[in-house]
Amino acid sequence: MIVSWNWLKEYVNLDMPAAELERRLMFAGLNHESTADVAGDLAIDLEVTSNRADCLGHLGIAREVAVLWERELKVPAAQPVAQGPAAETLVRVKIEAPQLCSRYTARVIRGVKVGPSPSWLTRRLATIGIAAINNVVDITNYVLMECGQPLHAFDFQKLAGGEIIVREPRAGEKLEAIDHKTYELGPGMCVIADARQPVAIGGIMGGAATEVSSATTELLIEAALFDPLAIRQAARQLGLHSDSSYRFERAIDPQGVDWASRRACELILELCGGELAAGVVDVGQPPAARTPITLRFSQLKRVLGIEIEPSIAQRILQALGGEVRRSDAEHIEVVPPSWRQDLTREIDLVEEVARIHGYDKIPEDVAVPMAASARSRDDRILTTVRQALTAQGFDEAMTLSTVEEPLSEAYTPWTSAPALQSLTPVLRRADRLRRSLIPSLLAARRINETLANHTIELFEIAKIYLPQTAGLPREERMLGLTSGGGFLELKGVLEAILAALHIAEPLAVANSSDPLFQAGRYVELRLGNDTLGYLGELAPAGRKRFELRGPATAAELRLALLSERAQIVPQYVKPSAFPSIARDLNFVVDERVRWADLAAAVREAGGPRLTACDYQGTYRDPQRLGAGKKSLLLSIALGDETATLTNEQADALRDQIVAACHQKLGAELRGTETAG
Repeated sequence: MIVSWNWLKEYVNLDMPAAELERRLMFAGLNHESTADVAGDLAIDLEVTSNRADCLGHLGIAREVAVLWERELKVPAAQPVAQGPAAETLVRVKIEAPQLCSRYTARVIRGVKVGPSPSWLTRRLATIGIAAINNVVDITNYVLMECGQPLHAFDFQKLAGGEIIVREPRAGEKLEAIDHKTYELGPGMCVIADARQPVAIGGIMGGAATEVSSATTELLIEAALFDPLAIRQAARQLGLHSDSSYRFERAIDPQGVDWASRRACELILELCGGELAAGVVDVGQPPAARTPITLRFSQLKRVLGIEIEPSIAQRILQALGGEVRRSDAEHIEVVPPSWRQDLTREIDLVEEVARIHGYDKIPEDVAVPMAASARSRDDRILTTVRQALTAQGFDEAMTLSTVEEPLSEAYTPWTSAPALQSLTPVLRRADRLRRSLIPSLLAARRINETLANHTIELFEIAKIYLPQTAGLPREERMLGLTSGGGFLELKGVLEAILAALHIAEPLAVANSSDPLFQAGRYVELRLGNDTLGYLGELAPAGRKRFELRGPATAAELRLALLSERAQIVPQYVKPSAFPSIARDLNFVVDERVRWADLAAAVREAGGPRLTACDYQGTYRDPQRLGAGKKSLLLSIALGDETATLTNEQADALRDQIVAACHQKLGAELRGTETAG
């Protein structure tokens, strides 16, 4: 932001050296870039951070100077004299896209004479690097650089139907802007149109068809509030940036819209003549009331490390435009001024007091009281999960939250609702908020294969976005994994995660199906009665869809459920003083019987005396076992906390387990081996 020294003097007394002004502004957060002499005036270049849109005009800088030096700020009254008919009888304004433009004001001036601007106006604009065009356009630029509120002047006689419509572009619409380049307009952009066609790109640039020329005699003065995000996106899509879009992107003063309109009309009447229509056409939502912020004076000492008198803090906040609602020895409640959209929290007020009081008054070695922060439960759980996975050779991936439509539709286990679509793709065609992490990880797997990486073990912790029938989507944090190992290997990895989190419930599985995965090798994972996630081994069709060369498995887990069941506080368990007795069991079961089903039956039948149940292997031999049969070998450990089990007690418990497995799963005991 370049400001003129002579221009600033219109609003505040500058009796200090320019170097002192630059130094104090720098300590207040407006870094000084350079100062140049321009025809006897000083052009001071200041760096304005993105949160300080109020300083993108001379009045904003003057306000800072007035506060720092405790001077009076002189703001022009902006009271143009209206003599013509009511403005609403001349022009109609309709907002069809309130999400893009929340407020639009229009004033009409007739009988103006467009010509060169006076020398004082052209000199001031020249100092800050703006070329003079004609008196009307120069005045809109002058007011823009005076208060930071963008304006636009239309040739009113060229507006079809005397009407302004604020809307989104229609299909195929284009606009020749005042830079005489034609731009294709797209969805999400804000268009200012008359009854026939677009006449401006709202908040960015006016159109050539209605620009002010030497033949113009009637003006419509626009002052409006446009959505910052919409302006930023449109400017980037069009590759069209202007002084107006730069300010709208940073959120301007909602209370300054009408002042800027009146100020422009006042200067036009003074320099261009004409007759101002009475009143203003003001359409849209009025500015919302600001929420008061409470500052505890004790926070000044705690955060800054120095004592600042409450009276000094109150004076600073009032000088900055804050309205004090109440104050006492310990607190002050302040309503931030409308031009400071960045003031929303207590710490913001602490910073304001500090920068005006002077950062240079805070000693470098001041002791600031600190307390060690504690990690949240979620942080500790995520750390444990990451450690468990990296210990097993996995690398953490970070992929985008938006994906292309084919990737979005490839796998959606959590919802059948269509994915939410972003108006602006993060990357080319990546405009769908993902509903699963697995497609992104499989795409990353493909990229690694093309780079000849032989070991590709990846996991990602990120959110997915599940659309709801109304309102915002449900965001849920997930753990996604992909491995080159088989189904059982990745299941073992998941069991290791549960063990690291000390989740006592066994990982249960239920049959499921999906076209991406092999039949019988894709399951729903459960903890008790709750769905934890899904695990599967990709079928040939699934590998083909993701262009994978080798085998791959994938899993996705709900971290919220893991967090709910995790035991992150170590629990002491007194070891048993009595030895356990081991038994190996070899069951012949149908192929459809899963190990997880057999293990669950064993655990239920064994009860508290079953201290371990471990899978040892699977054996298949149609000649010995029969067609459609397999043998599952497992080891169990039996013990008691109060005494050593006898062989007879152990055998009875074993027989109880065998009977239960036969009853529930049709398991037949093939043979037993005993270990003491």
